[in-house]
Amino acid sequence: MTIACPAKINLTLEVLERRDDGYHALRSVMVPLELADTLHIEPAEHFSLACSDPGLASADNLAARAARAVDPQAAVKIELKKTIPSQAGLGGGSSDAAGVLRAAMAGKFGRRYNADWLALARSLGSDVPFFLAESGALVEGTGERVTAVGALPSWYVLIVKPMSSVSTAAAYALLDHQAQRSRPRSTSVSLRAVEALQRGDFEAVTNVLSNDFHDVIAASIPQVARAADALERAGATKAMLAGSGSAVFALERDAAAIAAIAGRLDLDSSFQRFETALARSQTWRGSIAPRQAQGKL
Repeated sequence: MTIACPAKINLTLEVLERRDDGYHALRSVMVPLELADTLHIEPAEHFSLACSDPGLASADNLAARAARAVDPQAAVKIELKKTIPSQAGLGGGSSDAAGVLRAAMAGKFGRRYNADWLALARSLGSDVPFFLAESGALVEGTGERVTAVGALPSWYVLIVKPMSSVSTAAAYALLDHQAQRSRPRSTSVSLRAVEALQRGDFEAVTNVLSNDFHDVIAASIPQVARAADALERAGATKAMLAGSGSAVFALERDAAAIAAIAGRLDLDSSFQRFETALARSQTWRGSIAPRQAQGKL
């Protein structure tokens, strides 16, 4: 079974109050991208994980942890081809873990499991439940409340990833220096984003693009600020941090607009660039991997 494990971007990311258990409540609209890792799983005599990035082929890899969470005695061979950069806020590790869960749900571990898949996903990371939705979604709580928004518009994305990386823990540490946030759900920018996304209203979506991490991370990491500034100077409607990591994205209606912005970017080769699109649900559901987005569309 070969599974596409898509990257994601957060169209909105509201970090709310810190809870008694140490986690932050959040509210976010997340959408999957055609940019994806590829996961191949087949039966084996014992468990093994191979990765195109040797540095990620360890027992701590989220794909390996997901397999152990499903079945500590899982006898499968996992081959992971990485395309999504790490610590970029694009959810690559979480998506890989969800891909393993989807394989187990489909019976590719050689047996059927009577498992609480949502609980398993949540135990692996706050973004993992989102990747089981196979669509864009409104994500709330600490990531466990996922409401799918349905089919996505045919919009395109340019991602710029600086050399600098930002861990989720470091991002929250930066934000914790600010006052805690408590905003009524009824006035949430994320709910407005859901409505605009379902209407396919591009201008309304770009008007509400927001990320509570954007300003603090851009202020702390000059390369992030430089990437965002370069995207807007190149003609991007709006440049926004993709998640809690260091990647910045621009959202446009069509591939031609993305290609034009990419052509005008005044950034050196140390900044990775990915031209991709919002993933339509049917392109990454099941066992067929969508085309990779590593160059021009």
